[in-house]
Amino acid sequence: MGRGKIAIKRIDDSTNRQVTFSKRRNGLLKKAKELAILCDAEVQVIIFSSTNKLYEYSSSSMTSGIQRYNRCKEENDQVVNSTSDVKLWQMEVAILKQRLQNLHEAHRQLMGEELCGLGVEELHKLENQLEISLQGVRKKKEEILTNEIEELSTKGNLIHQQNIELYRKLHEPRAYAATWDDNNGLAACNSGGIQAHNTTNQNLYQPGQRTHVYR
Repeated sequence: MGRGKIAIKRIDDSTNRQVTFSKRRNGLLKKAKELAILCDAEVQVIIFSSTNKLYEYSSSSMTSGIQRYNRCKEENDQVVNSTSDVKLWQMEVAILKQRLQNLHEAHRQLMGEELCGLGVEELHKLENQLEISLQGVRKKKEEILTNEIEELSTKGNLIHQQNIELYRKLHEPRAYAATWDDNNGLAACNSGGIQAHNTTNQNLYQPGQRTHVYR
């Protein structure tokens, strides 16, 4: 009779489990050695038993083999990560393209284009959206106009004050000069009258002259 198949599962009996481990371990190490010799492959095998005992085989240095394995694993992880990153970016690009297309459609609808496929409810929502947008535009326009009016009013008041100051500076010297001339003319007139009066008195009452009194 041929040997029957053994179910691949944990052997409950510890003795049978240990015997099976020893047989299959030796067979695995033998096959690893044959594989390295026949195929010129670098083979490292590490086995830990249930009792935490180490068994190993290496066709070359175990340390160099582990280092080579780590390098290859890192490179493979990088390739896998790069592939994953590319897929993620492709998905992101597809999502952004769809959003951009939706925005273009919404913009055309706001401009009154491509309204054929819209129902009454959708058209009503679009109308409300346009009304809200229009109110925002009007409010912003009023704010800008109010600010411009206040700025122009402030500039007008400033220019008015500057004009008043310039007018005052321009006319003050003339008023001062006119007052000065009037005062000097009055003084000159007074001085001239006194001199004329003194000259007349001198002519009338010169010494040595007779004075005739007419009655």
